[in-house]
Amino acid sequence: MAAPAVKVTAKDFTSDQDVRWCPGCGDYSILANVQRVMPELGVPRENVVFVSGIGCSSRFPYYMNTYGFHTIHGRAPAFATGIKASRPELSVWIVTGDGDGLSIGGNHLMHTLRRNIDTQIMLFNNRIYGLTKGQYSPTSQVGLKTKSTPQGSIDHPIDPIAFALGCGATFVARTIDVDAKHMQEVLTRAHQHKGTSFIEILPNCPVFNDGVWEEMQDRKTRAQATLSLEQGQPLVFGTPEGRKGIVIKNGSPSVIDLAAGDDPVAKGVVVHDEKIDSSSYAGMLATLQRPEFPVPIGVFRSVERATYEDMLQSQVDSAIAQRGRGDLKALLHSGDTWQI
Repeated sequence: MAAPAVKVTAKDFTSDQDVRWCPGCGDYSILANVQRVMPELGVPRENVVFVSGIGCSSRFPYYMNTYGFHTIHGRAPAFATGIKASRPELSVWIVTGDGDGLSIGGNHLMHTLRRNIDTQIMLFNNRIYGLTKGQYSPTSQVGLKTKSTPQGSIDHPIDPIAFALGCGATFVARTIDVDAKHMQEVLTRAHQHKGTSFIEILPNCPVFNDGVWEEMQDRKTRAQATLSLEQGQPLVFGTPEGRKGIVIKNGSPSVIDLAAGDDPVAKGVVVHDEKIDSSSYAGMLATLQRPEFPVPIGVFRSVERATYEDMLQSQVDSAIAQRGRGDLKALLHSGDTWQI
């Protein structure tokens, strides 16, 4: 008889390492929610791999009781690509930050996204370099004064969602560190997606960029500052007393007021559709920024496309069928050889 399945819990995915982030860091919430989600995915711990680069976020593999790699700056996507290509049955998660992933690692991240490798990418975006003590990052806002920009940043920031969509990512989502339920739903959906899943997570850095996401995190302002993306639902935000909607006029989004009895769809409010094959609609959502618009939270895009590892395996199978499995020893001793 087969042994009964052993039910695992979040504790089983918690390592014995001391978690060393600053008190109040949003990364604690991300870690806790990932550990809560893992038992529900049905993947044995020995088939889970977390891969990180360098930065505060990249301590993540130490705190997960799974396999993991703490690699070099910006190169986590390259390591993850090799892991998934050689062991496609594994559940591979990439953990990176706005600096690690979009600065030195931007090129590696781009190619992982365009190849559609079946991995989950979690990008922690606190708009600052935390580990190296508060320099501006690729996502920092114009004018931000830091140790490396004492007169204010003059760089135009990268938007992670727009970046992922531009690279052809097939699953793109955003969530917030303080909304545990929403984060767990997004993580679960990301794992269920066949292909590259890109999740931008907005954590607070209480030491070097405190309050960067305060409007979205504070329950008093969240309804006005965020737009919840739900498949098949109109893009409506605000409070019951002050509902607003997103419409598109002449190709550009704008905000309209909705009265208590108004039907949003009849008023021209856009109905969310994450399944649109073209990324143009999701790209429009990525342009919605404070203070003119609410910040979209949820799944921007979820479409199906062949994965890199499946296509790679198909080529391998085809080559074996045509030429046989090959002989490595024979290959190494073929042609001109000599002895030393």
